[in-house]
Amino acid sequence: MKFPRQRQDEVSVNLTPLIDVVFLLLIFFMVSTTFTRESHLEINLPEATSSAAAITERVAIDVVISSEGLYSVNGKPLVNAQALTLRRAIMEEAGDARDIPFVITADGETPHQAVVTAMDVAGQLGFARLSITTRESGRE
Repeated sequence: MKFPRQRQDEVSVNLTPLIDVVFLLLIFFMVSTTFTRESHLEINLPEATSSAAAITERVAIDVVISSEGLYSVNGKPLVNAQALTLRRAIMEEAGDARDIPFVITADGETPHQAVVTAMDVAGQLGFARLSITTRESGRE
C-alpha cells in the first residue's frame, strides 16, 4: 500500500508582534525620560572677605543709591533718579578725567534697574575702573 506523503509545513516564528512591542517600549521610554536637568539658581548678596580697601586714592566718583533708587554723587543728592541727571552730575564731578575710580554703593533693597542705570552711565562716559562696594562677611 502506498501512503501519501504528508507535506511538512515550514516552522517559522512571526516576528511582527515582537517588533511592535519593542517599538512601543522604545517610544514609552523616550517620552518618559527627561533629557534636561532642571537646576535652581541660588543668588547670594555680595560679600567680601578682604579687609583691605579696594580704593586707596582720594579722588574718586562715589555714586550712592538709596533703597528708593535715588542717587547721590560724592555726597550731593540729585533732584531726580533719571539717567540724564546722573550723567550731568558725574560729568560735573569728574571733569575730563576718566581714569579715576568709579564706585557704586547701593542699598541691599535698591531696585536692580537703578544699579544698572548707574553702571550704564559710567560705561557711556568712559569709566573703566568701576567697582561696587560690599560689606565684609560676618559683620552686620
